[in-house]
Amino acid sequence: MTRTATATRSGGRAARRALRTAPNFEMLPGLTRGIPLCEVMDGAQVERIDTASMDVLENVGVQFRDPIALQDWKKAGAKVEGELVYLDRGLVRELIATIPSDFTYHARDPKKNVRLGGKHSIFVPMTGAPFLRDLDNVRRNPMLDDLAMFHMLSHMLPAMHSSAHHIVEPYDHPISQRHLRITYSSMKHSDKTFMGMTTSPKNAEDVMDMCAILFGEDFLDDHPVTTGNCNGNSPLVWDETMLGAMRAFCRRNQPVLCSPFVLGGANTPASVPATVAQLNAEALSALAYTQVIRKGAPAIYGHYLSTVSMKSGAPMAGTPEISLMNFMIGQMARYYDVPWRTSNTLGGAKTFDAQAGYESATTLQAVIHAGANYIWHSAGWNEAGMHCSTAKFIVDAEQCAMAYRMAEGPKWHDFDQAVSAVGDIGPGGHYLGHPHTQDNFQEAFFMPDMFDNNSIEQWQAEGCVEITERALKHARKLLAEYQEPTLDIAKNEELLDYIARREREIPAADELNQAY
Repeated sequence: MTRTATATRSGGRAARRALRTAPNFEMLPGLTRGIPLCEVMDGAQVERIDTASMDVLENVGVQFRDPIALQDWKKAGAKVEGELVYLDRGLVRELIATIPSDFTYHARDPKKNVRLGGKHSIFVPMTGAPFLRDLDNVRRNPMLDDLAMFHMLSHMLPAMHSSAHHIVEPYDHPISQRHLRITYSSMKHSDKTFMGMTTSPKNAEDVMDMCAILFGEDFLDDHPVTTGNCNGNSPLVWDETMLGAMRAFCRRNQPVLCSPFVLGGANTPASVPATVAQLNAEALSALAYTQVIRKGAPAIYGHYLSTVSMKSGAPMAGTPEISLMNFMIGQMARYYDVPWRTSNTLGGAKTFDAQAGYESATTLQAVIHAGANYIWHSAGWNEAGMHCSTAKFIVDAEQCAMAYRMAEGPKWHDFDQAVSAVGDIGPGGHYLGHPHTQDNFQEAFFMPDMFDNNSIEQWQAEGCVEITERALKHARKLLAEYQEPTLDIAKNEELLDYIARREREIPAADELNQAY
């Protein structure tokens, strides 16, 4: 090789190395899984769960505590007695058959559009925390600025494919008007897709109106841009608030998560297969109703899974049964050919300690191997969801990036070149200086930023910094480097005008807006 060629190659490699070590906030593409699924049921067991769930729908019934839904079901041909709806399995199968098996979320930045369903998955941060552990690791009530911080971090962390809505509750705004500021923060501080508030039917309509301002009404009608979550009240109840919000989203063709809220052994039988059978019946009843509202509307088989400690009654995370149920629910969702949602890095630890790490890692591995599509609560969750930890938010996101790399499967694109390096080095050598290693080391092996793998002597020399402190330092660095993805000026003004008008119309109150 000539000197010129050597210099060119060296310069190119140095440039690539510099590029690799520079800060990179570019979002990872939506995950396309390349590893096998873990399926713990055979075909006969899947059909056994299906049969049991359909028997529940036909003979036990599901309570729909909502007069509009009851009328809708009567028109659809279901048997309705009071608030109980008895669903014929043929009707259920006919309805859920019209749910799209996959679809694409459209973000404010089209480069951040992501596909969902089948082999396609996304990571979404946690929501709903009434407290946070902040940049000083202090547990306190959150404010709107804290919510904005988490939206900014979601925007910058590559493995987060979505922002969320109320990652933490902003206590400095009235509950009745809070959904407006939460939605605006989701839109303003990130150009990824996001979640929409479903805390009341009126609030959900406001979210849809704000999405129409941001994306355009016509665009909204045939492009998913946000996600609503509708929780069921296990066992076998759907209430007026959730059903009204579901109608607001489905009528505008926006996807909803149909999510039974499972506390295994408390509001389900003390049995893994029986719990899945009940949950499956609950999810199917809501999925079917989305198609009564609007045929072909995107919908996602959802759930929240926890088991209950028979010592204290407290919900538990990271247990073997939760993993088994995730495997089983994944099989049921694929049986019906619908996308499905799960919860990810959950934990009951009060601080970001070893318990938090073990619980979160156990669940993360399970949901990846279960083939979940909408992987919610992927960053920050701690203390059974009572607080969002800033430090854990950072580390969870890196764990998701590691899981993403694993789920892609082995990369074969440079196999021949890599094998040829064996002949170059021969017995007894090392590969650290080989051109293939220099060009491919970072892509070949994931190198976590939040884990310290140095010797104890070096760790001590650098101040004995543990992972919580490292993560908080990294969060401060990210926030210092944050650049807001600026909203279109006209749309921003229209959104602010809409918020101002709705805040005049909705009385400031410490209760949900149900009437205005």
